[in-house]
Amino acid sequence: MNSSGSRGRRPGKPDTRAQILDVARRRFLEGGYQAVTLRSIAAEAGVDLALVSYYFGSKKGLLSAALALIVNPSDILDRAARGDLATFPRRALHDLLSLWDDAETGAPLRALVAGAAHDAAFADLVREMAEKELIDKIAARIGGRDAGKRAAAFCAQIAGLIVTRYVLRLEPIASMAPDEIVRIYSPPLRLALRAAPQSQ
Repeated sequence: MNSSGSRGRRPGKPDTRAQILDVARRRFLEGGYQAVTLRSIAAEAGVDLALVSYYFGSKKGLLSAALALIVNPSDILDRAARGDLATFPRRALHDLLSLWDDAETGAPLRALVAGAAHDAAFADLVREMAEKELIDKIAARIGGRDAGKRAAAFCAQIAGLIVTRYVLRLEPIASMAPDEIVRIYSPPLRLALRAAPQSQ
């Protein structure tokens, strides 16, 4: 039997995976999630399409690997939550805005949001991450009655701000100084975390 014509994927060089990731990262950040295809990434990387699937499984898997976050928003919230709970919203918002405003750390985050908007499976992945890494952790920190609902309301307000400022780029929010946004948004964020009086 002639083994030279063996079926299956073409073996990759040791740096093939990194090469695919480099191309994918640039293409996703430049063209967005929907416009980029696995076939075009494979062609530019000079590898078989099957090899991309072998390493990453799907477009969702490739995006997740290509846009592995340099700084994770959940880590930002973890650090912010260690101080005084009364000033937690201000610290969290300040640090998250710094993360999203930074060119290096903000671009992958914007690509993740765009990917979730166009792919239901990827949206499920982002939702699960938000529930486990953001809402659950904040709920554990604030404690008390309806902690999960209050943490979700807190995250929903921040998510709305993120979409408005960085995805839709709606003015004047898009061009506001971070300190001004912190001043405006901190009071409603504190309110979201506050437990409502228990009805008699």
